[in-house]
Formats: sequence, structure tokens, C-alpha cells
Amino acid sequence: MHFVPRFTDGQDFPYALGKIVCVGRNYAEHAKEMDSPVPDSPLFFIKPATAAVPLKNPISIEPSRGEVHFETELALLISQTLTDASPEEAEQAVAGIGLALDLTLRQVQTELKEKGHPWEVAKAFDGACPLSQFLRLSGPLDWSNLTFSLDIDEERRQTGHAKDMLFPIPELLAEMSRHFTLAPGDVVITGTPAGVGPLPRDASLHFELNDWLELDTRVAP
Repeated sequence: MHFVPRFTDGQDFPYALGKIVCVGRNYAEHAKEMDSPVPDSPLFFIKPATAAVPLKNPISIEPSRGEVHFETELALLISQTLTDASPEEAEQAVAGIGLALDLTLRQVQTELKEKGHPWEVAKAFDGACPLSQFLRLSGPLDWSNLTFSLDIDEERRQTGHAKDMLFPIPELLAEMSRHFTLAPGDVVITGTPAGVGPLPRDASLHFELNDWLELDTRVAP
């Protein structure tokens, strides 16, 4: 079943989900915890639409895939075509904001990196991008004033502050659009803060975005 982008008021987005554009190492502390260089320009990769599932549904992990790590991120729903856009044009194209989990087969990714191979199979598998519903945006937003968090079994595991991003959201979207067109229905996930780790089975997950959005879900046993 295909993921349908939907606003928190229950209304479906008028475009089908397209590609999911992801940002790697957009928080310096996360780069350090992964023992990776802090980038001086944005790192992009793409998950297909088939990776998306509703975040509110229990997260099912196939045991044979090995250890799956969680990465909590802000998610942006795109409503206008962006090609070589300015930051001002880019921020006007964001129809909604929500939360995402960038699920990662960490051992698979590590082994592929060591061999110099692409690592899409560690990031783009079916179910690799649980997405929340989106808060509809109707006016200017202070992009630096966004805070989000993940609690696992009532323990805070990640807290992200958009002001700590290496590449702020409007500039990030503009840079993306210089490399490939963003189309209505695309989703951009903007990088994860420090605190990533293995996703425990049968755990309860609680997400918050400012005081606008709260969501609870579980990991299947």
C-alpha cells in the first residue's frame, strides 16, 4: 500500500508522494558520533516512495536484515516545482512540516562503505522511512526555531534544534534544486541530530515537534 501524504486536519495532499530527498550529516555532533568528517557542503541521497510508511503504525523490522538504527528528522512536504530556486522561492514551496525516521541498516551500510560501494540497500528498503502527517503551513515560519525529539520507552534519546543545522532549511532546499528538480509531492528530510542508535524491538516511541505535533507508536516485537 502506497503512503499518502496527509495533513493533520485529515485532508489528503493533492499530489502523490514522490521521491524522498535526505540530507546526511547536517548536524556536527551527529557527524562526530559517527566518526565522520563534518561536511563543508550538503550531502544528499534519495529514498524511493516505496520506503515510506505511516509513522503512526507499528514499525515492523525483518530480523534477517540485522541491526536497524533510528534517526529522527524534520520532514518537509513540497508543493511547488523547484529548479535552481532561491532560498526565498524554496521556503514558499513548503506546504507542510512533520517528522520522519530515517531507518538505517547500520552494519550493511558500514560494510558497503568499506568496499566503496553505494549503500542504498541500507537506507532505501521498504519501510525505511516512516513519516508523520504534516502540519499545514499558511505563512512565514521561523525555520531556526524548530525543536523535535524522540523518547524510547520514556527515555529521551534525541533532541534536535534546527538552529544547529549546518545548512539552514531555505538554503538547503535551494542547493538541492540546483542539482535536481524538487516536484510537488516530494518530501525532504533534513538530517538527524546526535543520539542515534539501535531501534529496540517491542519499544514505545514518542515524538514531539515544538508544541504543535505529538505522536506515539511502537516497534513490533
